[in-house]
Amino acid sequence: MTLPPSPPLHAGALAEREQFQRAVLDEVVAAVTGNAVVVVGMGWNPVVGQARRFLDERQVPYTYIGYGNYLTGWRKRLVIKLWSGWPTFPQVFVKGTLLGGAANLKKLEQAGELKGLLAAAGVSAAGVK
Repeated sequence: MTLPPSPPLHAGALAEREQFQRAVLDEVVAAVTGNAVVVVGMGWNPVVGQARRFLDERQVPYTYIGYGNYLTGWRKRLVIKLWSGWPTFPQVFVKGTLLGGAANLKKLEQAGELKGLLAAAGVSAAGVK
């Protein structure tokens, strides 16, 4: 399914959007561009834990950034979702490319693609099938 294009934004709305939670977005962008593997998540979310355990069990080093939990930090998480276009957490990035969440990691490993993505990012993937 292809999403329809976003609506045009009035200059005032565009300026507000560009400044919305800008410090958070700058932090995430810096992490994603400066680290081979990044997991962006939130507290209390069991799927974030699944993604982190998946990487830990396979000895894949990663940088983790967390923003709040179900009761706090929603504005910070919202700007990340708007930026990435991905609706849920965790958001797993390899060499700046969003792979998706925990289920996507498993699918990529089963398809034999994850090891190559990690190797291309310069990450030891010895524990990945």
